[in-house]
Amino acid sequence: MDKVTKERISLLHPSVRAEVTKIIEQCDKALTGRAKIRITQGLRTFQEQDQLYTIGRSKPGKKVTNAKAGQSIHNYGLAVDIALIIDGKTASWDTKADWDGDKKSDWMECVAIFQANGWDWGGNWETFKDMPHFEKKGYKWRVLINKKRDKENYVML
Repeated sequence: MDKVTKERISLLHPSVRAEVTKIIEQCDKALTGRAKIRITQGLRTFQEQDQLYTIGRSKPGKKVTNAKAGQSIHNYGLAVDIALIIDGKTASWDTKADWDGDKKSDWMECVAIFQANGWDWGGNWETFKDMPHFEKKGYKWRVLINKKRDKENYVML
């Protein structure tokens, strides 16, 4: 597991840090070739969320999210976005590539591991497919936004 991924895990909600670490380790073990998993996004502040929301609306570019501040599970540290890092340097979001030659898409191997550990994949969403996105099952922003926060500002689950 690379340093960037470890740092991003350390900012996730405390209740999922060990679980995400285990999932990433399982993915890296399954990917026996040139690809390794990297968390590209974990906890996202409300301000960061609002900045992303403006892309494709008041800022140029293609829309990257339909969620305003508080409406993303990222805002609570209960979601991650991933990429595959090829040969330790190039990021890939190719969902079909088989970098380890085992006749299975490396991306889909990771999807299966996340799902086996109780995480939902944004690639299964009906209206706004978010292929790099995984979130812990059972949490909805409409509930989380009103929860009390602990001394480190994480919602109390």
